[in-house]
Amino acid sequence: MKKIIGLIQLLSAVLLLISAIATGINLVLISMRPETISVVNVIAGQGILIILLLALAKLCLKKGRKSLDL
Repeated sequence: MKKIIGLIQLLSAVLLLISAIATGINLVLISMRPETISVVNVIAGQGILIILLLALAKLCLKKGRKSLDL
């Protein structure tokens, strides 16, 4: 059971990393638009979202590796 949870945590870390990369690409595409207050708000929000996704991915990766004894 511990190994299954470890594999799920590693898989979720990979999915969170992919989500952070996709959000970063979206951030670059949005930054090319004309600068309005809504664009600035989206840039700030997505910046925070990327940081949180990467922190959660790191946490899941550490716990998954610990569960699998890697």
